[in-house]
Amino acid sequence: MTDSPERDERHLARMQRKKAVIDERIANSPDECGLVLVLTGNGKGKSSSAFGMLARAMGHGMQCGVVQFIKGRNSTGEELFFRRFPEQVRFHVMGEGFTWETQDRQRDIAAATAAWEVSRELLRDPLIGLVVLDELNIALKHGYLDLDQVLSDLQARPPMQHVVVTGRGAKPEMIEMGDTVTEMGMLKHAFQAGIKAQKGVEL
Repeated sequence: MTDSPERDERHLARMQRKKAVIDERIANSPDECGLVLVLTGNGKGKSSSAFGMLARAMGHGMQCGVVQFIKGRNSTGEELFFRRFPEQVRFHVMGEGFTWETQDRQRDIAAATAAWEVSRELLRDPLIGLVVLDELNIALKHGYLDLDQVLSDLQARPPMQHVVVTGRGAKPEMIEMGDTVTEMGMLKHAFQAGIKAQKGVEL
């Protein structure tokens, strides 16, 4: 498609209209409050998005906390990186590996229960601005935790605290509680072609 002065003018007019609409929406949304962000779905990128928000919050000088519910057998790149900032991030790896690896429901329940107790400490601390609950949806999906208790604790957190919940299979009640909910969809994954998880990408 060739450029022309007419096309540039149409683009300018379209962007001016769009800016007016967005500016009006921003002006009509003055409230600030702590958000619950739910990242779910079968596609890659749920935890990656959560840790991106963690880095963003740290950039703004916020105190943060992380609890990983399922991952735990092997160190991940995000754990190795964020543990470099102990004065700003409280990082707790509480899982014992993926459910198909542990194959022990009672052990998984005990690990999830211990992880939720740590989570509750973070959720009660008004000095912590962002809490990442990585793979919490998996723990709830398998019934390792009481859903009503989890939702109640999330609801009772400090009013300006943000929480990011990740994991596929989010419960409808968690989706309902979420202020922003994103479902990651998978179109294609290297693992399907026989390529194992790569450092810096999945690990």
